[in-house]
Amino acid sequence: MLKSKTILGVDFGAGCLKAAEFAPGDDGGLKLLRFAVKPLGLAGSQDAARDNVVKKALAELIAEGGFVARDANVCAPGFQVFSKFIKLPPVDTSKVTQIIQYEAQQNIPFPLAEAVWDYQILGTSTGGELEVLLVAIKADLVEKLFSTSESNGLRTQLVDVSMAALANAFRFNYSDAEGCSLLIDLGAKTSNVLLFEKNKFYTRGINIGANAVTQEFAAEAKLPFAEAEKFKISDGFVSLGGAYEEPDNPRLATVSKVARNVLTRLHLQVNQTIQFYRTQQGGSVPSQVYLCGGGSIMPYATQFFQEKLNLPVEYFNPFRSVQVDAGVNVAELEKYAQCFGEVVGLGLRNIAQCPVELDLTPKASKSRQEFNSKKPFLVGALAALALGGFAYGFFNTRVAEAKQKALDEIKVQLDPLQNTENRLKTEEGKLKAATDETELLGGFVGEKTYWGDILAEIRRVLMMTEAGTQQKLGRPAGVWIDKLLSVEPTNPDEEAAEEAPVMRSMFMDPILMKRYGLRMPGMMAPSADADSGDGTGAAKKPEKNTNEVATVTVTMRAVSLRQSNPNADNELAFDLLKELKTSPFFDEKETVLSGNLNQEDNSPTYTFDVKLKLKRPIKL
Repeated sequence: MLKSKTILGVDFGAGCLKAAEFAPGDDGGLKLLRFAVKPLGLAGSQDAARDNVVKKALAELIAEGGFVARDANVCAPGFQVFSKFIKLPPVDTSKVTQIIQYEAQQNIPFPLAEAVWDYQILGTSTGGELEVLLVAIKADLVEKLFSTSESNGLRTQLVDVSMAALANAFRFNYSDAEGCSLLIDLGAKTSNVLLFEKNKFYTRGINIGANAVTQEFAAEAKLPFAEAEKFKISDGFVSLGGAYEEPDNPRLATVSKVARNVLTRLHLQVNQTIQFYRTQQGGSVPSQVYLCGGGSIMPYATQFFQEKLNLPVEYFNPFRSVQVDAGVNVAELEKYAQCFGEVVGLGLRNIAQCPVELDLTPKASKSRQEFNSKKPFLVGALAALALGGFAYGFFNTRVAEAKQKALDEIKVQLDPLQNTENRLKTEEGKLKAATDETELLGGFVGEKTYWGDILAEIRRVLMMTEAGTQQKLGRPAGVWIDKLLSVEPTNPDEEAAEEAPVMRSMFMDPILMKRYGLRMPGMMAPSADADSGDGTGAAKKPEKNTNEVATVTVTMRAVSLRQSNPNADNELAFDLLKELKTSPFFDEKETVLSGNLNQEDNSPTYTFDVKLKLKRPIKL
């Protein structure tokens, strides 16, 4: 058990990523330090698009969440995990493992060679049978979880499954619950139904989730999925049915009916699960219902299940027995609390023995982690080899010194000439710089100081970001402007642009060069009084005046700090963007990072693009 260190719990759900950092509580329990949520949209539940979406979302979630822990317990998405309750006849304990291996071969719907699987014996039935929970996932899917985590600087300690993590969180927070409790976890793509009774536990996964509401609503309203999801979250609710009056807004009426239809299908499956639990597992009728998961937050969801099940219904609070640090934004946490059951269950694995302890970590990943833990010893061995090589190199160094002495004598004769050449080049550079500066200053007349104000503001933001990063990491940080990539006019004349193409500069956009009189020879567009080309010699129609530039794309270059913190480069980029968004010069919504961080091999620096949207455009 890691009782002195913080642990990061990450739930790789189908609809969103959820993460929280925990530490051992003052009372020996669990303490929440910080949390973050990142929606994935429809792509999160699609195998083809999921990997890239999850990797990018995890990088953003870690950078924005300010997490300190790098050891992580993760939860695989429910729709990728196979689970089943099986009963084994009373046998000698030495044969249990062999029988479970046989049952796994018979029940897991893909070859065991391609799977990672685990099981837990939950108890014994009244007839003496062993009740076993069997779970499995394809090995390549869980390897992707490890790869995604490691690429973002995380060390995965274990891979749990959603129903087990939820069961541990429920037992921890509702240890005082009496009778039989029913927990309905309504996820994005699938839902979990869990039943708890004294020391008894049963669970079943159902292939119905909140995405079904969005997809059916999008089809009926003829809307894209993203727009339908946004409308469902902001305005949707579950229709109460019966004699209740429909809303006047047709979209509201549609989404409420669709939500009720989907939840009705889910209710039928819940009823079947309850009946199976009572008849086949010897369980009791539930006396209390709890709702959790992202799909449960639709208004009137509790009323729907209360009406259908004729039982009291409330939201599951996974933080009921969790200590919350004073720095946590409780108001923000309340918006997502019912979605954090799995994450709390992951945190509990590091402070206590949990009722359900499963781990789907592949053997290859465990071996890789063990190898990484031995790296310091390997480094020591390499250092010893290097020392032996040093002795051999010492002899070669003495020979090289004799050669260098001869070269130094020649260099003494060349240095005066070289110095003269360097002075000439320096003076030529100064002359060129003075000429360029004179030409540039000539263009800054009247209102033309605004561009300088913008650059000064960018410089201020860069200094603020450097100071903040240095304070956070305890070592100097550096970030500066590398290139001005492009400048976009607010009202470009495409037709004029086609008639008068302009060569782009590597360091400044031609529009700005024209603005400040920096056009190089041969780069000018044809003038308005040039021959029109129709043989008449008449002047062309003047180009339309675009007048303003509203968007500037800048390439930033920064010193890489990954050796101090694997995620420091991402965090610096996001900190810089945050400072730019608060500037009075730039539009908060449309000032964004563009593209990815770029770092050449063995380079101490990296670059990234920032698209700046000016609140007041530059007038040309």
